[in-house]
Amino acid sequence: MKKVSVLLAICLSIALLAGCAQQGSSGGNNSDVIKIGVNYELSGGVATYGQSSVEGIELAIKEINEAGGVNGKQIQLVKYDNKSEEAEATTLASKLMTQDKVVAVLGPATSGSFKATIPVAIKNKIPVISGSATADDVTVDENGVKEYAFRICFNDSYQGTGMANYALKNLSKSKAVVIMDSSSDYGKGLAENFVKTFEAGGGTIVAQEAYVKGDTDFNAILTSIKGKDFDVIFIPGYYEEAGLIIKQARAQGIDVPILGADGFDSPVLAQLAGADALNEVYFSNHYSSLDQDPVVQNFISLFKKEYNKEPDAFNALGYDLAKFVVDGIKRAEKLDGESLKNALESTENFAGVTGNFTIDENHNPEKALVVIQLKDGVQHSSERVSN
Repeated sequence: MKKVSVLLAICLSIALLAGCAQQGSSGGNNSDVIKIGVNYELSGGVATYGQSSVEGIELAIKEINEAGGVNGKQIQLVKYDNKSEEAEATTLASKLMTQDKVVAVLGPATSGSFKATIPVAIKNKIPVISGSATADDVTVDENGVKEYAFRICFNDSYQGTGMANYALKNLSKSKAVVIMDSSSDYGKGLAENFVKTFEAGGGTIVAQEAYVKGDTDFNAILTSIKGKDFDVIFIPGYYEEAGLIIKQARAQGIDVPILGADGFDSPVLAQLAGADALNEVYFSNHYSSLDQDPVVQNFISLFKKEYNKEPDAFNALGYDLAKFVVDGIKRAEKLDGESLKNALESTENFAGVTGNFTIDENHNPEKALVVIQLKDGVQHSSERVSN
């Protein structure tokens, strides 16, 4: 009996050790799936950004898996809702890396929540990649490049610079008024780079005015600028206030072109401004359904078939994000975080729905802006422009 008991104990110990080894390798070389974490704002204040991003991610992964996956392995998404909270995003990033054993984490969508996950990524040597975190300091700060952080969207400085060049070169405007959301880093960053580029290009900033998030009456600002000599307005802010500014500006007879950035990208802009007010309005974005590039049109067809609706920019960014990371996994020497980081750093000429791009030394994409013109409240034309 003693011999039987000892043998049983040995067998049980071996089985337990084997089970632990299998659990610890999930998502790695010894697993039949490759796990990728999804850490997005699926509820809370910015849930629409997260929900749209995840729709794009899931469409891309479905397409990849149906085509055979990666080296015979299927991609498994491990998805969590960070509730639009930075602390929750950090907790989930740690869980995905240490418990779920993912090889990469996609998201969050917003800059603040994404930045909160980066120390966890560096500690665990697992890349975190965002499709939409645009703040300048997301991937690099005064200490240098954040080694395990990447994004596939351009940053706020790039948009501000791009729209200044567009005003000067494409619209031949030289006298600008800036009406800025001073309560957000987004608005301040866009304004700073627009002003710097516009003046460097020979333009004049006639006036700079400010508002804060939640303001609804902009008539005092508009009255103060109405008598000045200007030929373009730049509004670095979000659609909630921008729609009202445009509506009130047109009501006062201010009919010069109005420029914005990707914060304009919402159907609510037209609801607030009114379709009649949205003429000679231009904004930078990551994507437009008007783009006739076959890559874009194929994506639109796939998306509409899957979701029965038109895709937006966050859908497109999520789709590109998943494809970008899987492309890195295919090129990585090994299926681990450090090898994947090295592969992502070496990405060149990635053909995305939101444009072709190469990852630069700061882990940002080198890609063109899409500038969209609105006419009677709908997208009338789009063009890709480079700084």
